[in-house]
Amino acid sequence: MQAHEPSYRDALPDGPAHRRGAGLNPGNRFEDVRLHVLGEELDRRWVEREAEGDAGPTKVQRQVFQDRTKTIINRVARTSDVPFDWTVNPYRGCEHGCIYCFARPYHEYLGFSCGLDFETKIMAKPEAPELLKHELARRSWKGEPIVMSAITDVYQQIEHEMRIARQCLEVMAECNQPVSTMTKSAMVLRDVDLWQKLGAHNAGRVVVTLVTLDAELARTLEPRASSPGGRLRTIRELTDAGVPVSVNIAPVIPGLTDTEVPSILEAIADAGAKRAAWVLLRLPYQVKDLFLDWLQRNVHPDRARKVESLIRQGRGGKLYDASKNRGRGEGPIVRQIKQNFDVFSRRYGLNRDVRPLSGANFVKPDVSGQMGLFG
Repeated sequence: MQAHEPSYRDALPDGPAHRRGAGLNPGNRFEDVRLHVLGEELDRRWVEREAEGDAGPTKVQRQVFQDRTKTIINRVARTSDVPFDWTVNPYRGCEHGCIYCFARPYHEYLGFSCGLDFETKIMAKPEAPELLKHELARRSWKGEPIVMSAITDVYQQIEHEMRIARQCLEVMAECNQPVSTMTKSAMVLRDVDLWQKLGAHNAGRVVVTLVTLDAELARTLEPRASSPGGRLRTIRELTDAGVPVSVNIAPVIPGLTDTEVPSILEAIADAGAKRAAWVLLRLPYQVKDLFLDWLQRNVHPDRARKVESLIRQGRGGKLYDASKNRGRGEGPIVRQIKQNFDVFSRRYGLNRDVRPLSGANFVKPDVSGQMGLFG
C-alpha cells in the first residue's frame, strides 16, 4: 500500500518548533488562496541555519487573542460518541500540542491553520465567567450537565495566568451546576476545593486523558501536557480528595499504543479511578498530514508504515471515515482492542459505578445585584 505523504509545501519555514507537536502549518481549507514557501527556499533557509550553527528547534511564542463572544453555553449535536448536550469553552486552541487532536480543524473556522497555529494562537474569553452566571440564571436553564470543555483543555498553560476556567468553575460550584472536564494536566489539582464541593453533590467529575505510560512517547505525542506519571498522581490525589475520576484512553493508536491498554487500565485502577473509556484514533481533514508527518519524524520507518497500515485496517482502508462509527472504527484490529478493554476493565473493577452527574441540587445564581433579604 502506498504511504500517504504529507505536503512538503506546508513545512515550517524555519524547521521544527521547540516543544510543539505539529511539524506543518497547512493552509486553511476554507480559503481559496494559500501562500507556501517553495521547497528550494526551505532548503536554502535550513542550510543557512545549519551554517550559522542554529539548526535546532525554533522557539515559537504563544499569541493570545481575546474573543468577545456574547454567549458561552454551547449546544452540541448529540451523536453515538458525543454523550452530552452542552459545553463551555473558555479557550480555543491548545498549547498542549497533541499531534493527534481531533479538535485541530476547529481552528480553521477562526481563519488559522490546524497545524502550528492551533498550538500557538490561542483565543481566550475573559468575559466567560460573567456570561456563564447570567446564562445559568435564565428561566429556561434546567441545570443540565455541562462539559468544560470539548475542543480544548481548559487546564493548559495560559490558564496559569488568566484563570478563566477557575472563575467559571467558581460560578458552577456556587450553584451546584453539574460539570465535568477532560484534561491532561496536573493543574486541575489547583481547583480541588471546587471539584470536592461539586463532587459532594454528584455534580462534578474530572476525566483524565491518558494515551500511553511511555514518558518518552508522550513527550513527542503531547509535548506540553503533564507526563503519564504526573497524570497518575493527579488521579490518585483527586480520588483521595473525594473527587470522582474517570479516565479516557484516547486515542488508542493501532500499532503504537494499543498493546498498552491492559497496563493503562491496571495503573489507573491502582491510582483510584472508577471509570474508563476508549476512543480510536481520529484523523479528520488535515490532521492526517500532521500525524503522518509526526510519524516520519519520530518513529522508525518500518514501524511508521505498520502504524499507518493498521490505522487503515480499522477505517475500511482509509485514514479516516467519519460516516462509520468515528469513535470506534471497524475490523479485526478494533475488535481486538475492544475485547482487551472489556476483559481488563472487568478484571480491575472499572465501570461498576456509571451514575450520571446530577442536577438535583442546582440553584440558579442571583444576578440581581441585590443582597438576599433572608440569607
